[in-house]
Amino acid sequence: MFTPAITGTGVFTPPERITNAELVKAFNAYVDLQNAEHAAEIEAGTREALQYSSEEFIVKASGIESRYVMDKTGILDPKVMHPLLRQRSDEEPGIMAEMAVEAAKLALAQAGKTAADVDLVICAASNMERAYPAVAIEIQSLLGIKGFAFDMNVACSSATFGIQAAADMVRAGSIRAALVVNPEICSGHLEWRDRDCHFIFGDVATATLIERKEEAKGAHFEVLSTRCATEFSNNIRNNNGYLRRSRPDGVKDRRDMQFMQNGRKVFKEVLPMVSQHIADHMAAEGVAPSDLKRLWLHQANKTMNDFIGKKVLGREPEPGEQPNILQDYANTSSAGSIIAFSKYSSDLAVGDTGLICSFGAGYSVGSVILRRQG
Repeated sequence: MFTPAITGTGVFTPPERITNAELVKAFNAYVDLQNAEHAAEIEAGTREALQYSSEEFIVKASGIESRYVMDKTGILDPKVMHPLLRQRSDEEPGIMAEMAVEAAKLALAQAGKTAADVDLVICAASNMERAYPAVAIEIQSLLGIKGFAFDMNVACSSATFGIQAAADMVRAGSIRAALVVNPEICSGHLEWRDRDCHFIFGDVATATLIERKEEAKGAHFEVLSTRCATEFSNNIRNNNGYLRRSRPDGVKDRRDMQFMQNGRKVFKEVLPMVSQHIADHMAAEGVAPSDLKRLWLHQANKTMNDFIGKKVLGREPEPGEQPNILQDYANTSSAGSIIAFSKYSSDLAVGDTGLICSFGAGYSVGSVILRRQG
């Protein structure tokens, strides 16, 4: 049996950024177009007029101030309202693979390792750009890694579920090291025309190298324990899929083919589930709230994170104990907690304990308890 450790992380940040001001301007222009087009129906009372968004509304609802995306041109065009990504030939690297490779290179460099040291690639994300071949295998090929690779989708919990799978294989000795990569083009599944959610998501790619602690070359985080749980819920859902053309509506533009959620129910049901999950995991490992130096939480909503932090610690978190990055990145699905970990972990002292947690559709929740070493 071997001890798994996180020895490197990497974050690829897309080149284009959308501020709340830009987003609101585009959305409100779309509202004007729609209300003008359907003025007669609105006047007759058979259709409700769309309402404007605002910067104040977005910040109050989420804590988000901006987001990075792979394409802002289409998103900010009131007549398009979705990213415009070039169709690539089958001989070119896919866009998700390309993003993941950049993050993976950063993780390998931080760990002082090369592709020759890795046996497994897990591409863990909430959406894959194709059904097959696996995006993970393409990433493996582009990096020149031997061994094997596979895709994993547990929505916003994909990263922590991927880390558990990799850590278990390292612990069992079936692999020496694994790259868990999380390329998230959330702008592709977001309905930018919906006032209730048009501000939520951004794009990013993260990577985490998990290997045998004994082979770590520098400072690293020992994986003390992992825990995952799921409960079925329809409150976060996307009905797009490969059977779409076989159904009566075919490829008709339907709202349920993009991200949908019942926000009130999610808030009410997910927060107790996540808080209890973390508390039970810590108790099982003998980790007291006072032992926890850092909480790296899923970056979906500041209010949700503040609630969880208070429940877990039994008090209001001190500045820096529960770092948030969603004000800059927005919700990046599975990658959010890994961005927070990557950016806010190097300052911990040897022996300090921290916890990564992600949660989302499923419902799903995954947690990883870590201890700084080296």
